[in-house]
Amino acid sequence: MLKGFKDFLLKGNVLDLAVAVVVGAAFTAIVTSFTTNIINPLIAAFGGANEMGFGFQITDSPETFVNVGAVITAAINFVIIAAVVYFILIVPYNHAKERFMTKEEKEATDIELLTEIRDLIADRRLSRD
Repeated sequence: MLKGFKDFLLKGNVLDLAVAVVVGAAFTAIVTSFTTNIINPLIAAFGGANEMGFGFQITDSPETFVNVGAVITAAINFVIIAAVVYFILIVPYNHAKERFMTKEEKEATDIELLTEIRDLIADRRLSRD
């Protein structure tokens, strides 16, 4: 299941991306609130006495503060949204698609996959020569 999650993140399938946009927009408020009110204070605690949080200042000007905590929070925010989209929508969709696919459709899918594999192997052999 985690391999499928990794493939989802790296694949870029149009359906997966459309679903991610819709559900991501719906969950953004919840996840942002969670990261802002729970994760941010935890990350800022690593900043020690720095009142601006976890990061560093390049010069004496406050505008040059590099907020590492905000970047970490954004990454956590993304992973949470991607996980929710994948495990709540994509996994059940793929399961339902497999379950209701006719035998002919499954065979056609297998043939397409085998053809793709054959073509990839042939391309690899040609590129090595």
